[in-house]
Amino acid sequence: MAQRPKTRDRIVLESLALFNTQGERNVTTNHIAAHLGMSPGNLYYHFRNKQEIIAELFGQYETRVDSFLRPPEGRAVTVEDKTFYLESLLAAMWDFRFLHRDLEHLLESDTQLAARYRLFAQRCLDHAQAIYRGFVEAGILRMNAAQVEALTLNSWIIVTSWVRFLCTTRPEAGDLSQELLRRGIYQVLALEGGYLAPEAQPGVQALYEKLHVPLERIMHGEDDRAPDI
Repeated sequence: MAQRPKTRDRIVLESLALFNTQGERNVTTNHIAAHLGMSPGNLYYHFRNKQEIIAELFGQYETRVDSFLRPPEGRAVTVEDKTFYLESLLAAMWDFRFLHRDLEHLLESDTQLAARYRLFAQRCLDHAQAIYRGFVEAGILRMNAAQVEALTLNSWIIVTSWVRFLCTTRPEAGDLSQELLRRGIYQVLALEGGYLAPEAQPGVQALYEKLHVPLERIMHGEDDRAPDI
């Protein structure tokens, strides 16, 4: 028989679900306690306030991204690695979408979290540049150092702002889906198109087809339901 999760772990897990579905601003510690069927005092025994729960969740997200956003060790990167990076990023964005939905508010509300996020962002940019340089060295992308830097920064801007773009342009701002996030990852891939080596195009074309979502669905909310990747 599977062991029941510890109370602290249950609080974190269910808070993530509530933040993702209802929005962090709409969920209080009282809501979390009621959802779990516990008293607020029991919740406060584990977390003094909502900020501590958010900090715990950010730590999980940070660890998750750090685990895959790095060049492979002991070998050159491949087109298959590009699939791995993009799909891993999509999964992380979906699982922690509340962080992307209201990032500025979260950081303004917690100076310690903001400091952690700045270090995380710099680390991600450094690792992403190293990955792009690996694609150049492997002959998959043809770019100079300045272009690698610009591509890295533009990719980061898309990834970190895509959910807010969806929430401000769609008829139902809170109605997110994996398909909608997949188009954001497609936008990152599209940035590389002009730098792609001809011999790498057949392999990357399959990724384009897998990630593409018609703009009409993005802007007008037409049938967003799609199978998970």
